[in-house]
Amino acid sequence: MIESFNRALDDVTGWIFEAALQPLMYEWGLMDWADDALEWLEFGLFGVFSILVVYLVCRPLEAWRPVEPVTDRGAIRTDIVYTLLTRLGLLPMVAFVLLASLQAWWEGSVADSGFVPPTIETAFPQLREMPLLAFAIYVVILDFGEYWRHRFQHSFRWWWALHSIHHAQRQMTFWTDDRNHILDEVIAALWFGAIALLIGVPPGQFPLLVLVMRLGESLSHANVRLSFGRVGERLLVSPRFHRLHHGVLSTADHGKNYAVLLPVWDWMFGTADFKRDVFPQTGDPEAPEALATGGWLRQQWVGLKRMAGAILGQRAA
Repeated sequence: MIESFNRALDDVTGWIFEAALQPLMYEWGLMDWADDALEWLEFGLFGVFSILVVYLVCRPLEAWRPVEPVTDRGAIRTDIVYTLLTRLGLLPMVAFVLLASLQAWWEGSVADSGFVPPTIETAFPQLREMPLLAFAIYVVILDFGEYWRHRFQHSFRWWWALHSIHHAQRQMTFWTDDRNHILDEVIAALWFGAIALLIGVPPGQFPLLVLVMRLGESLSHANVRLSFGRVGERLLVSPRFHRLHHGVLSTADHGKNYAVLLPVWDWMFGTADFKRDVFPQTGDPEAPEALATGGWLRQQWVGLKRMAGAILGQRAA
């Protein structure tokens, strides 16, 4: 499955490059940049594909059984801008490529010593013959890292100043997943990419890992009255489970339900709330109005000022 996905992506990328992009680059004398252009074309196509998959899964669910009616389409349009900038920019993949270059340099510099950086597959060589099991293990480890990154976002004042942009949304939909300050996105991309490299995620599996994580996160933000039942809620984060995290009361005291895909982390570390079968109003009552209703640039600027104030010990405004 993983190889088929990568092969299909490579075929489509190659066809578009040869049919449309390469002739233009040749005509304009830009063929020295051909390899870079091909790489970025693949990144862009993957971003388009990931948005399409999320839309086809989440939009019908929101139309089927919404938690609340849409009353602020402007706020949703702002979230769409966030999604386009984030997923077509593909920060996680860019971070992975940059970190991979650094890792290659570091490994080359210590090659003479005979030291081999440990990875999951070097520790358990049999996983090389079981790519689906290896993929599942990568998902679990990366999700564990995402749980702690999310908790840290709520624990440090400077980080919360950035992350509060995400929680300020009162009209939450599946587009809200990407509603983040650009600095927060950079940190998240480096965090995710670094963990992926440390555990030895093969570059061929990384795009599909990103797709799986993104789909799960988008579904958890969807405006759909959906839970996975008493057992299912403990296996996979549902829209109900995550909406409790975004609820007004939860945000005010940095409540619970931090997990991204697997609620087991909340259960293990005492931050789970499985008790209330409710779908609360979302938003951050303490956030400036600009974070709730402002445009992308306005929210980025206000978030930056709030972060600077937190670092300098000033009261958030």
